[in-house]
Amino acid sequence: MSRNIISSTLKSLRKEHNLTQVDLAMKSGVGLNFVRELEQGKATVRLDKVAQVFDLFGYELAPQKKAK
Repeated sequence: MSRNIISSTLKSLRKEHNLTQVDLAMKSGVGLNFVRELEQGKATVRLDKVAQVFDLFGYELAPQKKAK
């Protein structure tokens, strides 16, 4: 997943589940700043925390070959 796909997917899932960024941070066990930076597409984030947030929605991160 590219950085833009991760951030846009997370934002869509959060809104689909009627969660604020604060709600998402609390429910997934990460900090509010982390959620904000993740949704903004920050280039350097901890993958374990990204996986932790997506796990809340039943998603997982996996390596994928780039499309040409």
